[in-house]
Amino acid sequence: MDKSAARAAAFARRAAAHDADGATAGYLSEVLAGFRGVPLAGYLPMRTEIDPISAMAEASAHGPVGVPVIIAKAQPLQFRLWEPDCALIPGAFGAQIPASGDWMIPQILIVPLVAFNRNGGRLGYGGGFYDRTLDALRRQGPVMAIGFAYSAQEDADLPLETTDQPLDLIVTEQGIITP
Repeated sequence: MDKSAARAAAFARRAAAHDADGATAGYLSEVLAGFRGVPLAGYLPMRTEIDPISAMAEASAHGPVGVPVIIAKAQPLQFRLWEPDCALIPGAFGAQIPASGDWMIPQILIVPLVAFNRNGGRLGYGGGFYDRTLDALRRQGPVMAIGFAYSAQEDADLPLETTDQPLDLIVTEQGIITP
């Protein structure tokens, strides 16, 4: 299966899981509780992405939390400090970003995705932003990449490439998967 077909199938599974609702970030909060104070970056959900905001808000009481900002096509993401209820503006591709704030470098990255496998493989949106970002961050030091997804987004047969950065952990509404 090619990546575009895999993405189409995964988007359909994710939309169905999102419509079923009831998903919480409880397991994500559980994981992050073991890393209090470590700089982390999450994301502000778009469309049918699973929502990590409650876990991010909890983590922000103990240390810096950022969200991704797209600076330019084919470039790594940058991360702006985020706090619950901070002023947001539209960023690239419709993602909300803080209207102002300092830049930060995360050591933990909560990664949105289209599909994942139990080996830490991740299928993203196709722009390569997270792959470039994880590659750049990992060259600077240890970074934990946590894929956050609905369990329905699991796909054992992902079309992966050598440039696809692996996830260190996957968290769903049903539990925690260690590759």
